[in-house]
Amino acid sequence: MAKIGRELLNQLTSEQVKGPFVTIMLNTHVAHQEVEKDQLKFKNFIKESKKRFEKRYPSEDWSVIQKNAEVLLASQDFWRQSTKSVAVILTPKETFVHRLSIEVDDQYYVGDTPYILAIIKNGQFNYPYYLLTLNRDSVALYKMENKKLSKIDLPEDAPVTMEIALGNELTGGGANFRSSSNAGGNASHGTSAKDEEIEVDRNNYYHAVSTFLRTFLEGMDPAPLFLYGLPDNQAVFKKVAKGLNIQSDIAVNTSPIQLSLAELEKNVSPIQEGLERKEVAAYQKLIEAKNYEQFSDIKQSAELGRLDKLFITTANLIPGFGEDPDTEYDWRQELNLTSIKTISNGGDVYILEQADAPGGKSLLGILRY
Repeated sequence: MAKIGRELLNQLTSEQVKGPFVTIMLNTHVAHQEVEKDQLKFKNFIKESKKRFEKRYPSEDWSVIQKNAEVLLASQDFWRQSTKSVAVILTPKETFVHRLSIEVDDQYYVGDTPYILAIIKNGQFNYPYYLLTLNRDSVALYKMENKKLSKIDLPEDAPVTMEIALGNELTGGGANFRSSSNAGGNASHGTSAKDEEIEVDRNNYYHAVSTFLRTFLEGMDPAPLFLYGLPDNQAVFKKVAKGLNIQSDIAVNTSPIQLSLAELEKNVSPIQEGLERKEVAAYQKLIEAKNYEQFSDIKQSAELGRLDKLFITTANLIPGFGEDPDTEYDWRQELNLTSIKTISNGGDVYILEQADAPGGKSLLGILRY
């Protein structure tokens, strides 16, 4: 799970954040007309939340929540964010805004606890990592976070090109091959001394890049490093690189030359898919541990702090507002509360597609003991 999602969940399920809570889940857009529709929907959700809040909590002060909601409503920066959706959680004292990379059901909740299932789902298969695009004579560093790729600005003296890294020590260049004719007129081709110089330059360059990254990444959030480049360049880099958390079993084995950020982001799907496969495979083994499938047993175990992992499939999260708005998604709220209990007692919660769940179970609780 992405670090920011984990930190938010731990915070929201702790005793330090006091309710009552108003949670608004909203899909967001960037086109002007769509943004206006989003703003109107947000405004209506606040209006409806006020009615329910004042009915359920007549002694609580709504005015702070209203004021903070209006600040968000008027904020251009808030509506310019290009994520798929957003979770807004308001209390009489605090406001939490969490950007999501998944689509949600536009909805609102008012209750003693925040609604966190969408935040959990967003964190599932959401891997932060660094991406190094690797050419023979240049590199660039990117960060994947919340399923969005962004380029990292490096210092001016960073070895982003071979020329910057080696300067006067650069020995290679020019043609890579020589050709000659023998007495019979047949051409022969071979590797020249120039080729060897070029290989020395590449080795020295990649060593300089590795040395720089080792120091630079020490000051960044810890995350694995993946390579994007031709297999030959990757092999040489991994050979000379020292002290880097390179994930060698998954990579993008094509040239990144002249690709836009959007193209790079699209092409890193093998990394995402590979990480997902490894995680899902690990889940399948958990079916062998002691577990419960019945919700009553799962709920009790969560309250007693005996639940190590809780798996909920998306089949349990039926979209729509239901026939009775006052019930506020009774079943979802039951799952939400059990998820909060699980996390607050040190367990983990996962929301998966049916095919990815351990044993294909729609609901499964794995016990600690």
